[in-house]
Amino acid sequence: MVDERLARSFRSIGEDYDRHRPGFPVAAADEIVPLGAPTILDLGAGTGKFTALLTPRATRVIAVEPSEAMLGVLRRRLPDVDALGGSAERIPVADGSVDVVTVAQAFHWFDREAACAEIRRVLVPQGVLGLVWNRSDPACAWDLACTRVAHPALGNGLSGDDATRELLPGFASPRVERVPWRERISRQAYLARWLTVSSFLAAADDERARMLSAVERILDRDPETAGREEFELPQVTDVYVYRAI
Repeated sequence: MVDERLARSFRSIGEDYDRHRPGFPVAAADEIVPLGAPTILDLGAGTGKFTALLTPRATRVIAVEPSEAMLGVLRRRLPDVDALGGSAERIPVADGSVDVVTVAQAFHWFDREAACAEIRRVLVPQGVLGLVWNRSDPACAWDLACTRVAHPALGNGLSGDDATRELLPGFASPRVERVPWRERISRQAYLARWLTVSSFLAAADDERARMLSAVERILDRDPETAGREEFELPQVTDVYVYRAI
């Protein structure tokens, strides 16, 4: 069941999301679609962080996103992309008009049955669906601990496992790839990133302050981050590649 309160928390942010959220490794896009696809649709595209990796790979790239604040950023960053307001449950493109659909860091917000039916509708026969999630590297104790502050119910950190545990209706079993990567990030940018996460956005002011303080305490105590203004952040990107049946 999608938490609508958390899902709506993204509607009013755009610039901060684009500035502070991580991008995605090129290898994640490589796993989903080779160069030269006719039409790719990036669904729940946000500010275009994954969309940007698709533009060299297709004749036409379409981005669909419900937040006008995020679409405004995407249109400015990627003027050659067809950026459309819409949702996974009501995709504003024609039947059988898309070769590949990608969803980066968003599928867990969709109504699963309705979204899968819409994705199947817009895909060509045997078209490809690629689902992507960034998550904490399980070997990075401090980032995993911070993730548990934001997502207490996720003992091993945020991933696509829950959303993909069951087969998606209309699709064959996925090929699953894990792409490890690292980024250099400042403490200030790391804290600002958490303020763009749904549980922080939807929290009351006092609860948000408590959560941010908990993250700061973790950084102050862990030997890999204590006293440092910048550190290496290892991450893993999970990629699930489906074929329509």
